[in-house]
Amino acid sequence: MNIPFIDLKSQYARIDSRVREGLDRVLAHGAYVMGPEIAELENELASFCGAKHALACSSGTDALLLALMARNTGPGDAVLTTPFTFCATAEVIALLGATPVFVDIDPVTFNIDPDRLKQAIQALRSADPDVYPLPSQAKAAVAPGKGPHAPSSMPYAPHAPLVPKGLISVDLFGLPCDYDAINPILEEEGLWLLVDAAQSFGSSYKGISPCALGDTACTSFFPAKPLGCYGDGGMCFTNDTRLHQVLESLRVHGQGKNRYDNVRLGLNARMDTMQAAVLLAKMSIFPEEIELRNSVAGTYNDLLQEARDITVPSFFRDRQSAWAQYSVLARDRKHRRAVFDILQENNIPWSVYYPLPLHLQDVFSYLGYSSGDFPVSEEMSERIFSLPMHPYLEQSNQEKVARAVIEGSRR
Repeated sequence: MNIPFIDLKSQYARIDSRVREGLDRVLAHGAYVMGPEIAELENELASFCGAKHALACSSGTDALLLALMARNTGPGDAVLTTPFTFCATAEVIALLGATPVFVDIDPVTFNIDPDRLKQAIQALRSADPDVYPLPSQAKAAVAPGKGPHAPSSMPYAPHAPLVPKGLISVDLFGLPCDYDAINPILEEEGLWLLVDAAQSFGSSYKGISPCALGDTACTSFFPAKPLGCYGDGGMCFTNDTRLHQVLESLRVHGQGKNRYDNVRLGLNARMDTMQAAVLLAKMSIFPEEIELRNSVAGTYNDLLQEARDITVPSFFRDRQSAWAQYSVLARDRKHRRAVFDILQENNIPWSVYYPLPLHLQDVFSYLGYSSGDFPVSEEMSERIFSLPMHPYLEQSNQEKVARAVIEGSRR
């Protein structure tokens, strides 16, 4: 029998009655958009994370977009983030006409490197790419539409320097960033922090949820996430009541006192009530699932000790991962390919997160970054791969996965 990369069927078998009861309630009251389950979910997840406010929305991407819009992010603004993440993190910055400024990662955590972050901010302040690689807008005038992939509709201020406004951190694979190192840098520079917790909902940093650590935080409920719904969904978290009020308005077309009083440009970014009902059912087992994910990761680490030149992920005393993915490093691309061949022979799935850093992707070529600008991210993309990970992964299947990895690693 094939080993599933993510096993949602086993999870559903545990909560099928709760899911059906929740959906039946929605069908009975008929409030399919912004029904009572939305506020119930917001309250439960805000409490779970220790945040003052939570705002349910249509996707993790829209959550990030709403958070940036609430900060009036736009042309001339520089928002720093990692190039070793899913496209959405930088995409939302560019969609608002702001400029993504990439910062390389730490090779152990795969999260943004605080030392490189400080250098990137210094480079922006001085407009000096010799201090740290910068996008072309920070170095010289760039006319709209130049280059084959530059978004021609994006506004530019060719002679205005980019102004650093904030950081979108990314807790990759479920492991929180080193916020005790990051936050003092941002505070000194007067920058806000937006935590991209799309993969880290359920994790903790020194006993605190990352969703309570930033000025705002966002997560995704895509089905494959640690807490996923049965479609798309997302959520914003903040302790700032005024910011939460702006987010509420932006979620519904910039609504003011009523639906026909619009006070700002916004989105149609509401979560479907049925998805909230699904998430409420899943929350009944979610804390246990996080514990199971950590147990699975620990078992993998033990089983893969004999794998040649395979680097397993680290556990940290000051933080707990949500283990959205279990990702290991091969020696190089050729070594990784040898492991893939054995995994394929044994019908074992794998995935690569991420095969190409954002600064080398066509969509961001207009930024003018080059190969070699972020060497750690580039090296990780050549070596990294992820193995099946979910709370219901039996040890016998883990042993099968590990045997295949060990065999492939010795070729």
